[in-house]
Amino acid sequence: MFNGRKLIIATKHKKESVIAPILEKGLGVRCFTDETFDTDALGTFTGEIERKLDPIATARQKCLLAMKMNNCDLGVASEGSFGSHPTLFFASADDEFLIFIDKKNNLEIIARELSMETNFNGSEIENEKDLLEFAESVKFPSHGLILRKSKTDYSDIIKGITKLQDLKKAFHLLYKNFNGVYVETDMRAMYNPSRMTIIENATKKLVDKVNSCCPQCNIPGFGVTDAKKGLECSLCGSATNSTLSYIYICQHCQYTKEEMYPHKKSTEDPMYCDYCNP
Repeated sequence: MFNGRKLIIATKHKKESVIAPILEKGLGVRCFTDETFDTDALGTFTGEIERKLDPIATARQKCLLAMKMNNCDLGVASEGSFGSHPTLFFASADDEFLIFIDKKNNLEIIARELSMETNFNGSEIENEKDLLEFAESVKFPSHGLILRKSKTDYSDIIKGITKLQDLKKAFHLLYKNFNGVYVETDMRAMYNPSRMTIIENATKKLVDKVNSCCPQCNIPGFGVTDAKKGLECSLCGSATNSTLSYIYICQHCQYTKEEMYPHKKSTEDPMYCDYCNP
């Protein structure tokens, strides 16, 4: 269905370096990018341009626009969000979505990778010592930094800092002019190897999902759409919050399948039981 077809990767932040090899090997497509396509027009991490849609809708719009501009019926786009983990609120997380669109066959397939392996952070800085301590804590210089005059002001931003001398120079310039500096991690993929790894993992999930076909109609994209809780406690038999089954639904023919015990265990340890370990 996809072998030999051209596929555009909608990015201006070098994501094709990890996405293209996986798609080409896994699907047989021929990937390309359009350097004139400005994905920042749909929103920036630093806030100069507000992202008005949710991550999936943004990725979809990004993908469709790039496909239209390049007269291509096959495309992939990704979108990431950063902040508190949805369940582990004390931890930062990178939530990456990849969308695969095939207009020729009317397919839309989405993969997600949620990871705490991120250096996402920011801080108000008043001196060079604190700046360098922050930089070391977020893996600088392998991971880029951004400086601006304050957390809430989106003007006077210096991005893509990857050299120590540039970091010091930018800090002293901003501090001299505004008597304050806000430093944050540059979350654009080309300046953030940690994020690139998460995008790479999401791409592997996407290829697996594209290559998973519905048992009934054989259309690609037959993947998990929901998870049921309720795995029994091995001690008391009560239902726990652990996963009992995965639900698969074909987006084309609506064929539904339930996979019991997806984590290869039929009971849960009592330590995860609200009754045995309240």
